[in-house]
Amino acid sequence: MDFTLPPDLEDYRRRVRAFVETEILPVEADPANWDEHENIAEAPLEVLRAKVKAAGLWALGLPKERDGQGLPMVGLAACYEEMNRSIFGPVCFNAAAPDDGNMRVLNAVGTEAQKERWLQPIIDGKVRCAFAMTEPHPGGGSDPSMMKTRAERKGDRWVISGRKWFITGAGAAQHFILMARTSDDPRKGLTAFLFDRDQPGWRIERRIPIMGPEEHGGHCELIFDGLEITDDNVLMAVGDGLKVTQIRLGPARLTHCMRWTGLAKRSLEIAGAYVKERESFGSTLAEHEGVQWLLGEAAMQIEIGRLLTMKAAHALDSGSFARKEVSMAKVQVADTLFKAVDTAIQLCGARGYSKDTVLEWIYRYARQAKLVDGASEVHKMVLSRSYLSEGDGFWSWA
Repeated sequence: MDFTLPPDLEDYRRRVRAFVETEILPVEADPANWDEHENIAEAPLEVLRAKVKAAGLWALGLPKERDGQGLPMVGLAACYEEMNRSIFGPVCFNAAAPDDGNMRVLNAVGTEAQKERWLQPIIDGKVRCAFAMTEPHPGGGSDPSMMKTRAERKGDRWVISGRKWFITGAGAAQHFILMARTSDDPRKGLTAFLFDRDQPGWRIERRIPIMGPEEHGGHCELIFDGLEITDDNVLMAVGDGLKVTQIRLGPARLTHCMRWTGLAKRSLEIAGAYVKERESFGSTLAEHEGVQWLLGEAAMQIEIGRLLTMKAAHALDSGSFARKEVSMAKVQVADTLFKAVDTAIQLCGARGYSKDTVLEWIYRYARQAKLVDGASEVHKMVLSRSYLSEGDGFWSWA
């Protein structure tokens, strides 16, 4: 069992790490480069994106024939971790959510015409996109069978009515994937549609204020009151919406884990540097046994999360849906990110709680990790069902 990255993937990892160190971290360090929502501002972002493209590190997970780099999930696990050493890293490489997950599913199941119309502009960095699925009560969230947004057939098109909320990136998105109900069939009742921001029949009701820093475009509430979509903009077939979500969300959950691992490591990096310098009671904090326990525990949990993430990535590359592997990684890494940054703030004291470091940014961001793309409790239900079904085979090496 070899955990060494192949030479080509290791080369990508090293190049991504070097780019973050020399190009992105200096930009992150200057508050003048931040926008009002605590993300990187558009002007410095465009400069960095041009440099990423020139360095051959753009859109690592997309096929080379579509101007990506064609890396497998195992390679993405190593590289995305390095990208998110900076809080601004993934978006610079065109590897941030929700664009990353949408590009992957469009490439996997879109027709050639749909790829040209909807996918390629996202890959090129000309537009951003969003995935409109989550609804307010009593609509669908973790349980898509509760979805209330409807698409009704009228003549040669579908007419959408309903409401979505907490749609990440919607405020800046040009292209959207929309999940809507087309029948009451429990398995084939949902359909995925593609639409453009400029089409009439829908609106952004509000950009919902949140606790943490925001992705570009925020988290929005959307109202649909007559949006019309033609058959050529149905993704897969009518009734295949649940299949589209499964194809999209499994890898998307795992890429979250890859990025969050980078943030967890950055948190310990900041804390480790501080405790090696800060003196208290005649010695550095790093020499205190209590501090060593905190750092050692957090470092161990990060490594557990990395291994679970890499195992799930390998399973996906091998053709598996990797449902239990992804769920285990999602729960572990979400908990670990919060634990790592909480530990780092505790060790850095008031400095960690201040805005002199990015720890407080990561801390506010980290709380969402246990909620997005399925709450931790939902993933534990998935794991319980797998165990009860498989028994001792749950731990198979296969």
